[in-house]
Amino acid sequence: MSGSPDTELTVRQQIVQVLTGARCSARDLAHRLRISERQVEEHLAHIAKSVGRDRHGRFLLEASACEECGYAFRGRTRLTRPSRCPRCRSEAISSPRFGIESSKP
Repeated sequence: MSGSPDTELTVRQQIVQVLTGARCSARDLAHRLRISERQVEEHLAHIAKSVGRDRHGRFLLEASACEECGYAFRGRTRLTRPSRCPRCRSEAISSPRFGIESSKP
């Protein structure tokens, strides 16, 4: 992640640019783009669909995990951070991280 995103691009284009070849949480993206975390999550939902249709890349979701017992929230499709661990009830949950893997040469 070098430099700041190009301000002539749309917010979604900036997010795609930042996530291509890197992994970031919604909080990291919100801070970097100076928008709310909620806005980032809304954009990510659309980006995931767009990248899914595009045959030149793949949207990556690194699952949240409980910091107390290590429970991983694999299979979760929501892009937001879970509020509580179903195993130990801890609220110390890591944020999911997102990335885009490009298959273009």
